[in-house]
Amino acid sequence: MRMVDLIEKKRDGHELSNDEIAYIIENYVNKSIPDYQMSSLLMAIYFQGMNHQESAALTNAMLNSGDVIDLSVVKGIKVDKHSTGGVGDKTTLVLGPLVASCGAKVAKLSGRGLGHTGGTLDKLESIEGLSINLSIEDFINQVNDIGIAVAGQTANLTPADKLLYALRDVTATVPSIPLIASSIMSKKLASGSDVIVLDVKIGDGAFMKTIEDARELSKIMVQIGSSFDKKVVAFITDMSSPLGFAVGNKLEVLEAINTLQGKGPADLTELCVEIGSYMVYSGGIATTLEKAKELVLEKLHSGEALAKLYDFIKHQGGILGDLSQFIDVKEIIEVKAESSGYVEHINALAIGVAAMKLGAGRETKEDVIDPNVGIVLEKKIGDQVKSGEVLAVVYNNKQNIKEILSEVQEAFTISKEHVAKQSIIFEIITE
Repeated sequence: MRMVDLIEKKRDGHELSNDEIAYIIENYVNKSIPDYQMSSLLMAIYFQGMNHQESAALTNAMLNSGDVIDLSVVKGIKVDKHSTGGVGDKTTLVLGPLVASCGAKVAKLSGRGLGHTGGTLDKLESIEGLSINLSIEDFINQVNDIGIAVAGQTANLTPADKLLYALRDVTATVPSIPLIASSIMSKKLASGSDVIVLDVKIGDGAFMKTIEDARELSKIMVQIGSSFDKKVVAFITDMSSPLGFAVGNKLEVLEAINTLQGKGPADLTELCVEIGSYMVYSGGIATTLEKAKELVLEKLHSGEALAKLYDFIKHQGGILGDLSQFIDVKEIIEVKAESSGYVEHINALAIGVAAMKLGAGRETKEDVIDPNVGIVLEKKIGDQVKSGEVLAVVYNNKQNIKEILSEVQEAFTISKEHVAKQSIIFEIITE
């Protein structure tokens, strides 16, 4: 078997066999196949695509390129959730404790933020003392003890994905649906959960820009999950504007706490309740989806979900202290509307990039995050606004951010016509 022949085969639009795909991944990981040949294959896949069988085979080869976590010693059905990334996406901080408080087992390995998208690990590490570096033994014990643990990925979990993603990033092959699907599903399957709920975001602040692409990606991932005997549900959700009000690590932690107190933004609350209901139902905690939703709402409003968040933070070494002193910045600046009307659009990408420039995110993997800074929206799509009213509040520790403030203001589109609010969830794909 020669790599050049396999590149030619895919270049010409033919299907690669399971053995051929396994050969490619094994030999790329052990450095027998050079980057320039793998780059060529990735570009061929980008243009020619992959069918379901190829996508499943690629997922399997990547999954087995490193460690696979065995969660069989965790009692009960293990549930996990993955988001394709967005601006203000603090869903895990709400969903994890919420679902765990219902009795489900949440064993989650999360990632860091890069560019305009935030990372769960960065938000958690903004809490003093909280460690995401758990051994597999401690990770499993914590899930058994309190129903939830969130940690960083182990060094040898799907090494093929790490290598391929780095190469895709510099060869303009990131936006390939089969490659995205296999990347996501190999990590999720290696993490060992029985149920996986996917939050596939579309819009300005997401990788997927159209409902058609999001639907195709969702269906491929659900099919891949089924081929591995996993229950997978995909939500297609809106990321044309930021999720919730807060964008920035500590700011998002506070918003997650508010949401678990029943005082969160409507869009974030809706998303967490709906996804949480599917996780609880699919995890066998409730006999119907309706009963699962009733249980989720009960835990949200009784304070049990919030108590589970505090328990989770304590178990991982975190100390919250006085929340009124949680944010520490040099200045808080109001960005005001220059005209009256209704908020028609809030560009999620622009807000995410502005927050990154403040220091809330990374432009490169080496950048150091300032956990205190960020942006809090005061208006959402459909809200009425008068000239001079505050659109957003910027939490800043930098010098001279005039350009960033302009970017925040320009992210808002004000219309004279009334704008209807819409649900954050577009579709739910179960098979």
